[in-house]
Amino acid sequence: HPAQVSVFEEWADHPELVRGYIGPQLLDKLGIRYLVDPRVVAGSAWLTGANEPGRHATDVVCGRDFTPDGIIEAADVRAGDPCPDCAAGELTIRRGIEIGHIFQLGRRFTDAFAVDVLGPAGKPVRPTMGCYGIGVSRAVAAVAEQHHDDRGLVWPAAIAPCDVHLVVAGKGPQLDAALAIGGRLAAAGLRVLVDDRTQVSAGVKFTDAELIGIPRAVVVGRRLADGYVELRERAGDERTELPLDGLVDRLVDAVRQERGNLV
Repeated sequence: HPAQVSVFEEWADHPELVRGYIGPQLLDKLGIRYLVDPRVVAGSAWLTGANEPGRHATDVVCGRDFTPDGIIEAADVRAGDPCPDCAAGELTIRRGIEIGHIFQLGRRFTDAFAVDVLGPAGKPVRPTMGCYGIGVSRAVAAVAEQHHDDRGLVWPAAIAPCDVHLVVAGKGPQLDAALAIGGRLAAAGLRVLVDDRTQVSAGVKFTDAELIGIPRAVVVGRRLADGYVELRERAGDERTELPLDGLVDRLVDAVRQERGNLV
C-alpha cells in the first residue's frame, strides 16, 4: 500500500527512532512535531519508551523532559471496549439525558464578598465554592421524552402536576357535580384540575386531557343522572364507570397509597 511504503520510508529516514520504544524526549531533539492527550499536563510524570531497544523510561515529566506541540482528544470510546474500572466486563453505550450541572465556582464570589470561615487551625480561610443545579425545564423535557404516547404526556404519579383531572362533559348539573367533587378532593389534600370550560366540546376536553396526561381523569357526563361517573387511567387507558357514592374516598385512598409507596 502506498501509505504503508511512505511510513517505512520515514522510519528509514530516522534511524534514531526505535519502533515500539519511542519516547517524547527524543522527538523534541529531532524537531518532530507531536500531540498528546489532554491529560498530559505540565508536571505530570509518565512511563514512556526510552528510545532504546527493549527499554522504557519512568518518571518522564511533561514540561521538564518533553514539551508537546499541542493536545488532541483522539480516544474513540466504542461499545465492547474493556471496562477501565474492573477486571472484566465491557463498556456499553446508552443514550442519556442531561438534567443538571455541577459548577466549579472557585473563589470568584468568596473573593468578591470577602467571605472567610474558620479553618481547622482556628484561623480564617477563604472557601472555594461549587454548586449543583437541576434544570426544572430540562426535567420536564426528560419526563416528556420518557413518558408519552401518540396522544400526549403520561405523567408518572410521583411528579404529576395534579392527581386528578375532572372533565366536565355537559353543563348545569355536570358542572356543579364536578366542582363539588373537586372541592372534596382538594379538601382531602389532593391536587385537582377541573376543566370547567363551556365554550368547547367534550371531545376537545378529552383530547386536551390526554395531551396534558394527568394520571387519572374523572369524566362527569351523561351518566351523572344515574349516579355514575367515568374514571380514565391515563397510563393504562382503562375506563371504568364508578358510582358517585364512595368516589372521593376511593380516589383519596388510591393517591395516598401511591404516595406511601414513594416514601
